[in-house]
Amino acid sequence: MRLGVLDVGSNTVHLLAVDAHPGARPLPAHSHKTELRLAQLLDEAGAIGTEGVDKLVAVIADAVQAAEDKGCEDVLPFATSAVREATNADEVLARVREETGVDLQVLSGEDEARLTFLAVRRWFGWSAGKLLVLDIGGGSLEVAYGIDEEPDAAVSLPLGAGRLTSAWLPGDPADPADVRALRRHVRAQIARSVGEFSRFGAPDHVVATSKTFKQLARIAGAARSAEGLYVQRDLTRKSLEEWVPRLAAMTASERAALPGVSEGRAGQLLAGALVAEAAMDLFEVEELEVCPWALREGVILRRLDHMP
Repeated sequence: MRLGVLDVGSNTVHLLAVDAHPGARPLPAHSHKTELRLAQLLDEAGAIGTEGVDKLVAVIADAVQAAEDKGCEDVLPFATSAVREATNADEVLARVREETGVDLQVLSGEDEARLTFLAVRRWFGWSAGKLLVLDIGGGSLEVAYGIDEEPDAAVSLPLGAGRLTSAWLPGDPADPADVRALRRHVRAQIARSVGEFSRFGAPDHVVATSKTFKQLARIAGAARSAEGLYVQRDLTRKSLEEWVPRLAAMTASERAALPGVSEGRAGQLLAGALVAEAAMDLFEVEELEVCPWALREGVILRRLDHMP
């Protein structure tokens, strides 16, 4: 069957259509993506304003039409931190449901971490042993650890690249004092959770997902996306430590000129790099591998697992 998964994230609204059936890997058939930046459309009270809701409804309606055009038998719609944390989330969800027919399921941060972990486990298999999985989104950082398909520990921290850029890095290029303040904040937040994972011992394999990690790996020398899903892409802490001060000295337009960095994500790449560097340092990770599967694939795999 052809399934669609509709991901309403902090940065983008992304419809991924896949051909899938239980016991087989889902094969991407179509991708429909719109950069909405919901996290930046929140007002001072933490609500998504009327203009933002209007845009969200229109984008979801377009995605539903795209799913129909591509022959999706079912669409699995979900929302993450931007909607989850909006003070008017119930009103937003009701309007989306009323005007598009889409009943968005709001995932908790822990759900995000667990479903992403499932996707990574399926990609690498049992031979990968104990996995530590890091995922930097627009609104949050998810960390999960375990040896099975369900992680033994999973947390979500409000350390998304878009969220931090809006709140901490207003300058372009960023003010060095702001960068130092954000660095302290990020490390203090992550340090609170390290003990929850360290009691399980060292992981056998450390994996990262998300656009942020993919772009950081690419500028550090990893293979281009055009070379395919199955090319191994790694990121070392050493290379990241060398790149962070360089990114901090650049403007957003200068970052956008780097290999693999999109114009839409360039502005928040520095914040993402600070989170990645802090996570690798505090979890004592020297090198990690980037996984092409993440939350969307986890949602699809869980659905397939529960099909009769």
